[in-house]
Amino acid sequence: MRLRTWTAWLIVSMGAALAMVAAGCATTSNGVGPPANTFSTVGYFPYQVKGYQGTYPRRRMVVLETVDARDYSDAGAADHEPLDGNPAAGIVLDASGRPTEHIYTAPLGPILQISIREAAEEAGLVATASNATLDDALKDRREDYVLSSRIIRCWVNKHGIQDPAQPGLASWSTNANVTLEVTIYKPPFKVPFWQGISTDDYNDPPTDNASGLSDDTPIYSEPSEVLSVALTRAVAGIFKRDALHSLIVDDTMSQGH
Repeated sequence: MRLRTWTAWLIVSMGAALAMVAAGCATTSNGVGPPANTFSTVGYFPYQVKGYQGTYPRRRMVVLETVDARDYSDAGAADHEPLDGNPAAGIVLDASGRPTEHIYTAPLGPILQISIREAAEEAGLVATASNATLDDALKDRREDYVLSSRIIRCWVNKHGIQDPAQPGLASWSTNANVTLEVTIYKPPFKVPFWQGISTDDYNDPPTDNASGLSDDTPIYSEPSEVLSVALTRAVAGIFKRDALHSLIVDDTMSQGH
């Protein structure tokens, strides 16, 4: 009987020890768990950017799928590897700079393609999205323009800020940057009709708010919302520029539209 009791106690003790080891493996050396992985929705906010709606002639434009060409050379030391096929889009850091959350989103190419198409429609163009290659799209003489684009940067960083005047009280600041490289062609020519960079760097709360740290209240609660604002402004910035607008308005050699 004593042997059985001792054996049972040994089994229970080993089980408890294994549980402690497993728990230890799930935490860092300071007892804090690893960063959480969060899937977020990022998208275009229609009509948020004003001033260019309906200013372009009703020319036909096909928008190709955007290429995700990010190299993360200036995105810090965050983990940029995809998770289950979903690309990394940002990180959350506490006031000590420790990562607490990795942010992932759906593939950005289709998101940007649809966003650009919507902005082109807002501008007054007749825009359609296509998964054709550039070479195939340029063969379609029914289109006036073909737009191709690359994502150079699309990243959000939310970080805690310790208030020196109030020890133990931290506020939050979020920065998002979206940079796009855009080229527009006129079928059937593979010589750029126009090309440029459209970028937006958005801070929440705004960096020009000089009211004091404790009074700077963020507008958005989620990093993905801040990234969506930067995305919207960068996409709208493609068409909200005098040079491109004048070029298309003065283009009398379009295909009869």
